[in-house]
Amino acid sequence: MNFSSKLLENAVNEFSALPGIGQKTALRLVLHLLNQPLVEVEKFSNALTTLKRDIRFCEVCFNISDHAVCQICSSLKRDKTLVCVVEDTRDVMAIENTGTYQGVYHVLGGLISPMDGVGPSDLSIDKLVDRVKEGGIKEVILAISATMEGDTTIFYLYKKLKDSGVQISTIARGIAFGGELEYVDEITLGRSIATRVPYENSLSR
Repeated sequence: MNFSSKLLENAVNEFSALPGIGQKTALRLVLHLLNQPLVEVEKFSNALTTLKRDIRFCEVCFNISDHAVCQICSSLKRDKTLVCVVEDTRDVMAIENTGTYQGVYHVLGGLISPMDGVGPSDLSIDKLVDRVKEGGIKEVILAISATMEGDTTIFYLYKKLKDSGVQISTIARGIAFGGELEYVDEITLGRSIATRVPYENSLSR
């Protein structure tokens, strides 16, 4: 793509470095911003800068938060005996959008993937084990995408938690293999959590 301005090219290159954004889409976004009043562009820029500078991770569940403890973990209306383990914040948002889950979460921050150099120590798995050991948790729901990495992570978590005395369950497999939770419709996702099954049942198949 030929650019008439180096400044324009630099801006397009920054946008196209984002996941899912090609150069044509990046150019449309940059030209849109270029046509906005300076105050609007500064508001956009400041929102991103403030996000990066001030964002925190919940000290309890590791979800993205504005405070030391997120709104879900601090809510008196949530069932703290029920912990739903997910890959990242996008999955928390997807499950919350179903309006059917009233427990709390634990965000792993990724999945075990030896091919990508991601091992158990790179995730918040030990923190989850510590939460369970502290007591008060009755059930851990492994709501993780049905991928090779997801299944590897689920099996590892099961081995770490199976002797803890808590019930370990997985979401019902109404979600196709290879499917990511954030792309599943709300009804299917809500149903898969409501009809979750003990993980031991899947091992015997």
